[in-house]
Amino acid sequence: MKTEMLYGIHPVYEVLASRRRNIYAIYLQKDSQSDRIHRLASLAANRGIPVKTVGSGYLKGLVGTAGHQGAAARVDPLPLTAVSDLLAAAGAKGGTYFVLILDNLLDPQNLGAILRTAVCVGIDGVILPKDRSAPPTPAVSKASAGALEHIFLSRVTNLVQAIKHCQKSGLWVVGLDKGAEQSLYDGDLTGSIALVLGGEQKGIRPLVRKNCDFLVSIPQRGALDSLNVSVAAGVAMYEALRQRQMNVECAKGDG
Repeated sequence: MKTEMLYGIHPVYEVLASRRRNIYAIYLQKDSQSDRIHRLASLAANRGIPVKTVGSGYLKGLVGTAGHQGAAARVDPLPLTAVSDLLAAAGAKGGTYFVLILDNLLDPQNLGAILRTAVCVGIDGVILPKDRSAPPTPAVSKASAGALEHIFLSRVTNLVQAIKHCQKSGLWVVGLDKGAEQSLYDGDLTGSIALVLGGEQKGIRPLVRKNCDFLVSIPQRGALDSLNVSVAAGVAMYEALRQRQMNVECAKGDG
């Protein structure tokens, strides 16, 4: 049976809260005076999940890092969602789709930071390629402050085919590309969209870029000509959220 070790207070709390994975044991640092550690112990006990109190050094050896914050959990791997199921779940909620597609994103810290923002803005799901992408590891869950536990995540063999599936389902595919002439703030992000972001070094791959419906860029000033991808993702997702909220408010006013 394949399992993995989540670590950090937020990931352990969120895996308990989301109830999406089987949890086989919770490991907590003994003699901890942290109220958050005590809360985790209580939540696990209420669920009938075994709680083991261990030393900090044992925890470090268990998870492979000193950044465990006194908490870890042995769990099943994150359940993945097919693109068709992701879109069906989003459609069942009504309204417009808001999907994130990440191409060639290799840094687990960046992936975690993006997923944290994605949960905050209400993204319906995230699509990643199986190759040329950071997988959804415990390090990603830690970097996301546990947000990974609440994301519908698809990993696909062919990202272009996933894009075409989104388009056939009525989504406009919007690529974020620093060379695009149209500003992010001039693009229409109010409808059903899949927002595509590229990796840390090369951005969106040419074939993926070619299959986007349109491209937008983030206006920049100053000596540097690029943003960290997680920052760029945050800017783009919150601009989409702003436009979508404005659109809803305008519709209410017209009614």
